[in-house]
Parts: sequence; C-alpha cells; structure tokens
Amino acid sequence: MSGAVGWLKEMFTSKKNEIVLFSSTAIALYGYDQGMMSLINTNYDYLDTMGISEEDPLVGIIVSVYYLGCAVGAVLASWLADRNGRKPSIFACLATTALGNLLMFISGLGYRQGAMPIMFVGRIVMGLGVGGIDSVIPVYSSELNEEGGRGKAMAQEFQSNIFGLNMAFAINLGVTQALGKDNQWAWRIPILAMQIYPVLLLSFIYRLPETPRWLIYNGKEDGAHESLKDIFGEDEAKERLDTLKKATEEESSQQVSYTDMFRPSHIQFHPTMITVMGQVNQALTGYGAISVYGPQIFELLGLPVDLSEFLTMGNYVSYFFLMTFAWLLVDRVGRRLLMVVGALVLSVSFLFLTLFGGLAMNADRLDIPVRPLSITGSVVLFIATGAFGIGWLSEIWLIPTEIFPSSTRAQGAAVSVVIWGLANFAVTLLTPILFNNLAYWLFFIFAASNAFAGIWTWAYSPETGGRSFEQNQSFFEDAKEHNTWRVDKVNNGEFRGMPKSEKGGDEDGESAPLLGSN
Repeated sequence: MSGAVGWLKEMFTSKKNEIVLFSSTAIALYGYDQGMMSLINTNYDYLDTMGISEEDPLVGIIVSVYYLGCAVGAVLASWLADRNGRKPSIFACLATTALGNLLMFISGLGYRQGAMPIMFVGRIVMGLGVGGIDSVIPVYSSELNEEGGRGKAMAQEFQSNIFGLNMAFAINLGVTQALGKDNQWAWRIPILAMQIYPVLLLSFIYRLPETPRWLIYNGKEDGAHESLKDIFGEDEAKERLDTLKKATEEESSQQVSYTDMFRPSHIQFHPTMITVMGQVNQALTGYGAISVYGPQIFELLGLPVDLSEFLTMGNYVSYFFLMTFAWLLVDRVGRRLLMVVGALVLSVSFLFLTLFGGLAMNADRLDIPVRPLSITGSVVLFIATGAFGIGWLSEIWLIPTEIFPSSTRAQGAAVSVVIWGLANFAVTLLTPILFNNLAYWLFFIFAASNAFAGIWTWAYSPETGGRSFEQNQSFFEDAKEHNTWRVDKVNNGEFRGMPKSEKGGDEDGESAPLLGSN
C-alpha cells in the first residue's frame, strides 16, 4: 500500500512528470483543431453563417489559413524562445491561441455580416499560437530528455495530440447528434471547449522550470543552477551545471542565422534540408486530408452520413491506441525504419482505397454490392491511419530536435513548423477541390507520394535514435567531407540503423541528459 501511495505521490509531485504532462497537453492543441473542424465543415448553420455551401472552395480556405498562421507563429515563437526563454515563448503562444479561439467562437454570434472575416482572423491568430507551441514545445521537451528516451517522450506527447483530436471529434459528434446540424451551438460548443487547454496550461506554467541549457547559453548561471536544483536536487545540480557550462563554451562561436541554414555551403544546410523534406513527405502521406475530411472519405466509400461520422470517431480511437506502438518501438528500432515501413504500408493502403473507392462509386453501373467494398475500404483506412501514427506522426517532429546544436535547435524546430504549415495549407486547401474533381483518384496520388516519401527517407534520412546530439551532428560533418548525402555512403552506412551497442563512458557536452533516469 505504501508503495502505491509513493508512486502516486511521485506521479503528481515529480518535476519531470509535470514537464512531460505539460508538454503532452500543449501538443494536444494541434490535434484538437483537426478533430474540431471535421464536423464543423458539414454543419448547415456554420455554412449558412459564413455564407458558403459545402462544396465552396472557401470551406478549404478557412481550414487552411490556420496553417499559414502556424508558419508565421513558428518563426516568431522561435525568435522569442531564443531571446527571452522557452517558458515566456510558450506563455505567449498559449495566450495567442486562447484569443484566436475566442474570435472563432464569436464569429457570426448574433450577426451575419462580417462573420467570415472574423472567422478568418480567428483561424490565423489561433494558428500563430498553435504553430508557436508546435515549434517550442518539442525543443523544450528534447532539451530536458536523455538520448535513450527522447523518442518515447515525443511519441507519448503526440499520443496526447491524438487524444486532443478524439476529444474534439467526440464533443463535435455528441452535440451534433443531440442538437442537429442546423443548430449553431453544435459548432460553437466544440470551439469554446478548446479553451480548456490554453487556460489550464496558462494556470500551470508557473510551476515549470526554464531549460537550464537555455539559461546557461544566455549567461544566467544562477538561474540554471536553481532550475537544476528544482529538477534534481542540490547534490546533482552542481555536477550537471558544470557539464552544461562546458557544452556552452564549445558552442559559443556557433551562431547561425536563418539565412545560413538555407545557404548550401553552410554546415547547417544539410540538416535543414532533412527537416524540410521530412515535413514535405509527412504532408504527402495524405493524412492531413484524412484527419480533417474523414467523414467525407467514408462517404466516398459508399457509407451513409451518420455511419461515416461514427466510423471517423472509431478511426480516431483506433489511431490513439495504435500510437502506443510508436513510443514502444521508436527508441528500439529507430525513427528511420518506422518511417520507411509506414510509407510502404500507406502506399499500398491508398492503392487499395483507389480500387475500393472506384468500385463503390460505380457499383450501380457494375451491378455489384456496395457494402463489402465499404467494409473492406474502411478496414484499410483504419490500417492506413495506424501506419501514419506509428511511422510518421512524432518522428518528423523529433528528428529536428536531434540534429541541430543548441544554438540552432529552436530555429530548426521553427523551420520544421513553417514547412509543416505551408505544406498542410496546400494539402487542406486542395483536398476538397481535388475530392470534388478527382474523387477516388486522389487516393492514387497519395499512393505515389507515399512511395516517394519512403524512397527518399531510405536514401537520405539518417537514423538519429540512440545517439547524442553531438554524434548526430557528426553525420553531417562526415557527409560534407564525403561530398554525399546518401546515408549508405557516409561512414560505411553507420547511420542506416540504430547504434549496435550503447556508448560507454561519461556523458558530456550535449549528450548529457537533463531528465535522466533516477
């Protein structure tokens, strides 16, 4: 009994657990918006308030401008995180998210004229906040986790992202079923419920430490010592402080600008391109379209509207539980293998969806039953969703936090979010248009794009798991020396997989964990 009490006390009082819980809850904001907009897009009162039809391209534009806000927010939050600290940046992003969400809620409330501009502004402002969170939180988390557990921590945080998606869609589905698609509160309540996240996190952030790594890098040694004491206690804090000071001295001359990161001759150009292509390839998997337009995809497979909405909910629940395999596997088999296998499964799944979708839409002309095609196609869609979660959700956000030095890590994460925002802006903007014009042939495009993503990852993306920040940076130095980006050509293909054995000896520099094992 005393052991259980001790475990519960540790669970709710440990600073390490507080950091993980906070980071996970913040990441859930990203998923909540995807689940929230899925059914709002089909609410009759929402469409009438905005003055558009369900087939109007403006439906996709309203969804997609959020991602433009995310792209800008990532850069601003990165700048603030480097200038004033990770915590102040996170605070500003949460406040901005709450403001944007409130603007969305009041758009058209008691009036119609001008409703759409307010909704647009709300979407962009909320994007500024969520994009900043997606940029800074992975850096904050990574700087406070050891090399052997970074992947698991990030995957668990993104499982919370899927929890947010499930929460939003469940609230949306519940109020839609209870109030009907003609009721304005069926789309306003899910928007307002999102305020739970920023308000809760804003009330909790004061308990968290600033990352000692940022404090040391900015000459705030006393603050770093206090932060380390808060996490580890007095005895361990001094030793870790000395280690971080040594790492900072080694990096003091490594100031890098965004211009440097995109200059081909600079050492950070290679990791920047890995980051860019990772986000481009993630967008090309097509899951952004599935998460926002899930019900419409089930309808395309020949299912009625109500059943399509419940199956979308079931798909999201399955997605949440299958994500467990991501954090069980990512630090064991590595990021690269999960991404390649995930792309293969997704490519094959979309080929089958092309077939089943085509047969379902032409069932009457071909005189074949629709139900078997709908069932089989739905199972394939569930598999594709799980493959994305295991192979492509968290890994793309994790890798940029592992391949840049401290002086560039926040900028690298910002680049990742900017590309994610721009890529998803294009995908969510084009998806409803392509669905209306290509129907099931859109799945064939996603099959081809997933094949490309898998091939590119296998050829050019190094395995960063199980290695220190310094070891991962050495890959890019060696690649520059060998004059090749091919993973199998650098150091005899050492970075094709996880390290064969654990590195012994004392940890120093950036390999030193800040949230190490007890």
